[in-house]
Amino acid sequence: MRVLVTGGAGYVGSHACKALSQAGHEPVAADNLSQGRRSAVKWGPLEVGDVTDPAFLDAIFASHKPDAVMHFAALSLVGDSVARPAQYYRANVAGGIELLDAMRRAGIGVIVFSSSAAVYGVPDTSPILEDSPKAPINAYGATKLSLEMALKDYEKAYGLQWAALRYFNAAGADPDGEIGELHDPETHAIPLAVKAAMGQGGVFRLFGEDYPTEDGTCIRDYVHVTDLGDAHVKALEHLARGGESGAFNLGTSAGASVREIIAAVGAAAGRSVPVEAAPRRAGDPPILIASTARARTILGWTPVMSDMATIARTACAWHAKHAVP
Repeated sequence: MRVLVTGGAGYVGSHACKALSQAGHEPVAADNLSQGRRSAVKWGPLEVGDVTDPAFLDAIFASHKPDAVMHFAALSLVGDSVARPAQYYRANVAGGIELLDAMRRAGIGVIVFSSSAAVYGVPDTSPILEDSPKAPINAYGATKLSLEMALKDYEKAYGLQWAALRYFNAAGADPDGEIGELHDPETHAIPLAVKAAMGQGGVFRLFGEDYPTEDGTCIRDYVHVTDLGDAHVKALEHLARGGESGAFNLGTSAGASVREIIAAVGAAAGRSVPVEAAPRRAGDPPILIASTARARTILGWTPVMSDMATIARTACAWHAKHAVP
C-alpha cells in the first residue's frame, strides 16, 4: 500500500515510515516541519505543508493517490496545551477534521490515528483497559479524545475504517541509528536522563521520592518507538483485511520506575546520571500501566524492544551521535 503519513518527519512518524518501508509499503511523509526534521525522512518523499490547509491536502491526495493514512501530525506538549488550548484544538482537532474530510473527497477510507494514554486522565484502576473511563486532565488529552470521537462518528456516517493507537510513553531510538528523539524543548524523562549523563542538559530532576511504590518513585509504561512503528503497520494491515475498527493500548503491561530509568541510562551511558530531588508534580499518579491484551490478540502485536535496557541503550547511542549540547 501507499500510505500518507502526516507528521512523518517527527519522532514516532519517522519510525513508522521506516516500519512501513520494511514491510513492503510506500510511505509518503507530510509535515510542516514545525517539530519534525527533514533529515528524518528517508524512506519516501516529503511534502511540506499543514494538515489544517485543505488545498495542501487535496493536492497531495491527488498527486500521490495513497491507499490509506497514518495520522501523527499534532501539537503534543502537555503543559503547553494547558497554557495554549486554542492552538491545540486548532491543530489537533480542526486539523484532524480537515484531514478526514480530504480523505472523503479523495475516496480514502482507512486511517491509523496516533492517539494517547492522555485520554484516560488519572484512572482509578491499573492496568488501564481500553474501556476504562476517559477523563483527560489537559487540553492535549482532550484533543486526542475529541478526534477519536470524530472517527467513530465518521465510521457510522461514512464507513470510515479506523484504529486509534493509545500509546503510553514512546521511548528509545532506531537500533540502526538512522533516526531518534530530538525534541526542542525536551520534556521526556529518558532523553533528559541521557542528556544529564552525557553532560548535555544539567542534572536530572527527580519529581517525588515518596510515592507508594517499591522505590518511592513513579512507575510508567514505556514502549520502544520501533515497537510503536510495528504496531502502526499491524493496525494498518488489520484494517486492510477488513478488521474491525477500534482503539488499542500500546505498552508493555509492566512499567518502570524513575529510579529504574536512572539506573538503566547510567549503565548504558557508562556514567552515572546526576540527580536533583524535587517535590512531586501536581496530578502525577503513582502508577500508569497499560493493558495490552487487545493489541496482542487482535493485531498480533508483541513489543520486542521495550525492555528498559534496550530503550536506554538505543537512546544513549542516538544521543551520543546526534544530540547537540
